[in-house]
Amino acid sequence: MFFEGQIFATGVLPNSPEGLFMTRDGGELRWVAKKGWGNDWAVYCHWSYHTEQYVAEHGDKVLTPEYIQRCVPCSDEVFSLYRS
Repeated sequence: MFFEGQIFATGVLPNSPEGLFMTRDGGELRWVAKKGWGNDWAVYCHWSYHTEQYVAEHGDKVLTPEYIQRCVPCSDEVFSLYRS
């Protein structure tokens, strides 16, 4: 069970179409999956040199379903709870 605002998964992926493509600047992106305040969750990302907490508070929300699934592979039922 996760608490509101709790990070439950994290990782680093290349900033590329094969990874987590958010900008054309290359490099690597740290992502965090975070429990929402309701029955929901979301993935945020920022440059990999930032801490997990920084990314959770200041990162960009990932909105592309393919990239969300690369970070947190999940069932359709769990994916339907993603906060868009």
